[in-house]
Amino acid sequence: MTEIQTLHILNKSPEHPRFTRCLSMAGPEDAVLLIENGVLGLGTASASVSGKLLALEADMAARGMGGQSGTVESVDYDAMVELTTRAQQVISW
Repeated sequence: MTEIQTLHILNKSPEHPRFTRCLSMAGPEDAVLLIENGVLGLGTASASVSGKLLALEADMAARGMGGQSGTVESVDYDAMVELTTRAQQVISW
């Protein structure tokens, strides 16, 4: 598996200023993992992220968004933990 420069874990909804800030900071060698209310911004994030975009399955299901992943890779909790071990740094937004 490839190493990730920075894993951005984003739990803010699209209306929150940190949502936009996070997306603008993520580079092509980074990954953005949408969790909690961050999954509500799947459409916005998929159009803005130049690196890898992921979303936590459980949070998508909890918000009635199951099966809406499209170009987004959905991950479970185990994969989320594994992502943190592959990243050189982790930033929670």
